[in-house]
Parts: sequence; structure tokens; C-alpha cells
Amino acid sequence: MSRRPALATVALGAALLWAGVGFAIAQAPRRERLPSGLTVLVRENTATPVLAASLFVRMGSRWETERDAGISYLLQQVLLKGTASRSSLEIAETAEGIGGGISASADLDFSELRATALSRNWKKMLELMADVALRPTLPAGEIDGERRAMLTALRSRQDQPFSLAMDTVMSRVYGEHPYGRPVLGRAAALEHIDRGALAAHHQRFYRAPRMIVSVSGDVAAREVVAEIGRLFADAPTGDEETDSPLPAAAARADRTVLVKPAAQAQVLVAFLAPPTAHADYAAVKVLAATLGGGMAGRLFTEVRDKRGLAYSTGGAYPSRRGPGVLYTQLGTAPANQTRAEAAMLGELERIRRDPVSPAELARAKAYLIGQFTLDRRTNARLAWYDAFFESLGVGPDFPDRYVRAVEAVTVEDVQRVARTYLTAPTIVTLGPVAQ
Repeated sequence: MSRRPALATVALGAALLWAGVGFAIAQAPRRERLPSGLTVLVRENTATPVLAASLFVRMGSRWETERDAGISYLLQQVLLKGTASRSSLEIAETAEGIGGGISASADLDFSELRATALSRNWKKMLELMADVALRPTLPAGEIDGERRAMLTALRSRQDQPFSLAMDTVMSRVYGEHPYGRPVLGRAAALEHIDRGALAAHHQRFYRAPRMIVSVSGDVAAREVVAEIGRLFADAPTGDEETDSPLPAAAARADRTVLVKPAAQAQVLVAFLAPPTAHADYAAVKVLAATLGGGMAGRLFTEVRDKRGLAYSTGGAYPSRRGPGVLYTQLGTAPANQTRAEAAMLGELERIRRDPVSPAELARAKAYLIGQFTLDRRTNARLAWYDAFFESLGVGPDFPDRYVRAVEAVTVEDVQRVARTYLTAPTIVTLGPVAQ
């Protein structure tokens, strides 16, 4: 018996064991919709004396245009620079004093404030989070500093071969849809975003009906819900804003060649795929894992191991509220760029043409469930996932439904979704010479 099948069998068993243990102890959170429209999720988890909270706002690059691209990310960075009662230093010192920290970020479908603390300090943690979310001062000097940092990061992405290739393939597969823009935005837009624009953006989006507060830790759910209701009582309310129609995602099924000095060539192939709420979501997840899920994925075993045509391989199908994307990726020596691209396209065609084996299907399922379970072991990740799935519109009970859906995927399902979605590839290839 070869070493690789033995290792695969051990990995399969370990992943399934983790899955069984993780989902036995991770119960669905309590969900409350307050009269203001704010959604509260509380998961009572006594396994550790650390508490975590995520405040999600339905605000991100999905609601931006070319004129203000990057404004959500910039706002999130400036939120932590001061409130009506705390300086940026006092915010940091308060977070450290309760045994944790606080940070902010922005993404496509949401923006987040997250905080951690020792469980006994949970009220202080939530008070700090509410202060930062509802009463930021947005100092003009801090805005200029964060803007410069973002502009530097955007320039850096253009200099990094993989980041440049990824940004290019996303713009090509999504077309005019805002998912095709980097979360960092556009340099031309950032140059003109001032304090007034940030204040208006905050006023528009930081309203109770657009906010989700998710808490996980050794606390009583009833008490947390009551405290959040008190702390966020002055959050602006009003009816949920109706989102404007977005341009349809229209993939350019073409091949883009980028020439850039690089020690390693990059090849990415992407396809439009269904959103998280779609009935095909679990099957497409299994398809992506079969292709690029770790060392058992086809790209690793066939293109890297057997043919020696890649240094690195992978594939992913990120969860989206709107249209999704399934992409595969490899890094290779420039001399192998053409052959590696052909090999990857060959594997994409093979999975459309021929059914996967039962063993391959089992490995892909174990990989998905194992990784998902391992990523939800801490209160910080549990709070994040609960808010994330709520923001995507699938509800906090989605993890259990997702695992059951993955377990139910058949060989026929994988081939069906492969034939449905892997039809017109958008290809981006980057290397030191045109190939």
C-alpha cells in the first residue's frame, strides 16, 4: 500500500471526526430582531472564558460605484481613530484593559467591527463597540493617513503578480458588477473622498435595520440581548433601504495575457457560479474541493505531482450574497506556463466529461466539512460565521443545513454542476513574456 492513499485515509477519518465533534457542541445561536430593526445573535458557549462579538453592517463595495469605490474600507479604518468620548489611543487602551482587542474591516457584502474580551468584561466590550460604531468623530488628519495607506496598498497589488492576476480575472468574470472591483477601491475615487463623504456614508449605512450584532461566549443570551438593546437604542432607524438594481454579472469568456517580470508565472481560470442561497451551492462547493481542495485535489495530484507542471495549485468558490465565482489557480515556472495552462484546462474538461470516483467524492466532502468545522472552533470565528450567514440571507442555522447538503451530494450532482457552470472559462495568464 502506498503512503499517499494511507495519508488520504487518515486525513479523511480525522476530518470526519472533527466534523462530528464540532457540530455536536455548536448549537444554533439565539436570534432576536429588536423593534429598531437591529438583529442580535447570541451563542452561549461555556467552553472558554473569552467572549467575541462581530458587528456586521450591510455596507461594502457591493453598494459602491466607480465614483466612491473604496469608501467603505476607508470608513472602517477611520472609525477606530476616535469617538466623541475616546481618542484612538483610549479606544486601544480600553480594548486591552478588558483582555481583548477591537478592529474593523470591509468586504464585498458587508463591513465588520469585531472585538474580544474576557467574559467577565462583556458589558464593557459591547459598550466600546457601540461607541465606535455610533459615535465616530472621523478626524480629518486620520482620513488623510488612511487614504495614503490604501493608495500604497493599491499600488502594491499592481506590483504583486498573483494579486494583479486575481484582480484582473475578477474584473473580467464580473464585468460591470461591483464584485469585479477590489475592496480597496479605485485610486481616482479615493483621492476625492473627504470627511463629509465619509460622514454621509456612515449616516446612510450605520442604521439599525442594516446592522447585525453577533456574540459568542460564556454569557446569558437574554442578558446580552437586553444590553445590546440599551447600548444601541440611539442607532438611527427608519425603513430598510431598497437597494438599487445592479449591473448584471457578465463574464468575458476570453483569455487575457499579462506581461510582467516575475520569477513565477500565474494562470487563473474563473467561471460565474451561483450565490450561497442557491440550491446548487453545496454541490459546487464539492466540485471546487474536488478540483483544488488541498493535496488531494485534482490540480495538485495531476498537474503538480504527476506532471511536475506547477509549484502551487488551488481552487475556491467564495460565498457571496450575489453571483458567485469558482476559480482555479496555479503558479508555475515561466517555461512551463503554456503546458501548465493546457493541463489545468484539461482537468476542467475532464471533470465535465467523466464522473468523479466515489473515493474522490468522499475525500472532497471530508475536506470541506473538516475545514469548515476546524474554522469554527473559537468564539471569534463562531460569532463571525453567525453574522456572515445572517448577512448573506441564509440564516444562522445555515451551518447545519450546509453540512447536511454537502453530505447528500452525489457523483451525479458533481457532474451536473460541472457541466452547468464550467462552460465558458475566463482565463488570465501572467508571466515575463507573452504566451
